[in-house]
Amino acid sequence: MFRFEELYRKKGKFHIAGIDEAGRGPLAGPVVAAAVVLPVVIGIDGINDSKKLSEKVRSDLFEKLLRCPSVQIGVGIVSERIIDEINILQATKLAMKQAIENLPQQPDHLLIDGLSLDGVLITQTKIIKGDSCSISIASASIIAKVIRDAIMVEYEKELPGYNFAKHKGYGTQDHCDALLKKGVSCIHRKTFAPVVNLRDRNLL
Repeated sequence: MFRFEELYRKKGKFHIAGIDEAGRGPLAGPVVAAAVVLPVVIGIDGINDSKKLSEKVRSDLFEKLLRCPSVQIGVGIVSERIIDEINILQATKLAMKQAIENLPQQPDHLLIDGLSLDGVLITQTKIIKGDSCSISIASASIIAKVIRDAIMVEYEKELPGYNFAKHKGYGTQDHCDALLKKGVSCIHRKTFAPVVNLRDRNLL
């Protein structure tokens, strides 16, 4: 999990940001990206791809990363409205750029999970499945996932009946059943199927 960080530190890059997102696939809610810069010695065990961790372990690691004074974190959030306007790929890149900008200090290299960012004047490396092989990207995946999940839990309070707290906006059977029953809510992505086929039932 440290090999990419070690590789670029040997090249003189010591302020390396790992970048990942959560929420590209759901039918509702925002896409959230995180950028995380770790110290050379992190002292937090168990960091891994957020999808491989239980909710409790993710939450514990999230708190440890936030409390560690030598860890730098930036977050970007792009709404479902912008996703519909510019498409999910561009919205994901926008959230990642926001996360980089929101770091307290500009990094000197980026490790990005599966994407390249245009218009960013920082050297970068795209890593396929980077959340499984870079500790910085894995840390970013944890931050993004926990924040996005918390957003969707709050939406459940505002829009009861869709079970957002359970499925977090993904296209599960109960979510699709709720869509058919209740119609399209204000946080659904209107350009995503099957939501696009139900826009005439929009609650707005």
